[in-house]
Amino acid sequence: MAETLKKGSRVTGAAREQLAADLKKKYDSGASIRALAEETGRSYGFVHRMLSESGVTLRGRGGATRGKAKTAASSSA
Repeated sequence: MAETLKKGSRVTGAAREQLAADLKKKYDSGASIRALAEETGRSYGFVHRMLSESGVTLRGRGGATRGKAKTAASSSA
């Protein structure tokens, strides 16, 4: 779906809902906002807004890699 949209074109209605669902699924599977923006040819802000509108809980900076390093450091102390 996302690949068929022209860069900068307005996305409304069912197409917007479908794009939001696709982005949500990929983000929940571990894709970063930057990766999704590059994949869809959209800006970081656009993807961030779409995810927020679809009710996604956004990850903190650094994504999923932060937890493991923090755990390893705290367990050795």
